[in-house]
Amino acid sequence: MPRTRPPYPPEYRQQIVELVRAGRRPEELAREFEPSSVTIRNWVKRADLDEGRRHDGLTTAERQEIARLRRENKQLRLEREILAKAAAWFARETGSIPPESSSS
Repeated sequence: MPRTRPPYPPEYRQQIVELVRAGRRPEELAREFEPSSVTIRNWVKRADLDEGRRHDGLTTAERQEIARLRRENKQLRLEREILAKAAAWFARETGSIPPESSSS
């Protein structure tokens, strides 16, 4: 099982991004510091998207909003399902609809 480490602090990421923008290559920084060159490139891409330098992806704020909306959507679906079951149960209890038959 691969070893995992805690996420790098945002300040550290920003310093690495600034070094890349100053002309250092991600491969060079990867040898000098711990993150891989792919990770560093991803940080630069994310920073460029967030700052409006690129427009070929979602910003961090947009990604967070999508995640929040997905969680909310999941919760609303669950609540709707519970309410539908409760409404059906109350309808059967009050005699509004006939009970389900097992002779089908």
